[in-house]
Amino acid sequence: MHMRTPFFILLSVGLIVGAIGCRHQIPQPNGGATVSESCSSDSVYFVNDIQPLLNSNCAMSGCHDNATHADGIRMTDYANIMEEVKAGDAADSKLYKVIIRTDNERMPPPPMPAFTTAQKALIQKWINQGAKNNQCLNRCDTNSFTYAAAVKPLLDTKCVGCHNAGSLGGGVNLSAYASTQTVALNGRLFGSINHSAGYSPMPKNSAKLSTCEIRQVQRWIQAGALNN
Repeated sequence: MHMRTPFFILLSVGLIVGAIGCRHQIPQPNGGATVSESCSSDSVYFVNDIQPLLNSNCAMSGCHDNATHADGIRMTDYANIMEEVKAGDAADSKLYKVIIRTDNERMPPPPMPAFTTAQKALIQKWINQGAKNNQCLNRCDTNSFTYAAAVKPLLDTKCVGCHNAGSLGGGVNLSAYASTQTVALNGRLFGSINHSAGYSPMPKNSAKLSTCEIRQVQRWIQAGALNN
């Protein structure tokens, strides 16, 4: 699969992000997704783990949303994502092969940050587990609200694709603790994810965080937004 985004598309993305922040394709309903009440700690779930990650980093205006579909690729829903996946075989899946590249052909393309080692492993595991269209409920726990265990993983999955050092959507960097703490303590982070009046609702043009996820962030902030 050739997924490299041409320079003029990257330039367009940069201009769009600088002017109005990162814009995503609104995720489509996952009709047919298998829903489990309980969550297995050994399983990766498409709706919980994979779709938000790809939506944040790939399904953006100018890249792989339904409007732009750069290189003919859409990363907005399960059916389109599966065009780039060989279920059960990450090593032979176009999606996995292109995210582990270390040159300018990798996705997301430079200057966007590459997927982290943990994120690559998550996608690899999901594919090798059969790349199922699955979802689990009741995974979130409001009693877990430390930065390392709850807040950072949440932001990395659903926000950092737009809010990082190379793509400062709204002038906000959520990829590092210090800059995240700043917007946490000045009220901007909670105001945005809570869709409070006077704040730009986040994630932009995407599904609102769950009540539990918002509460986790709120409790972390109320406790001092510590690097814990």
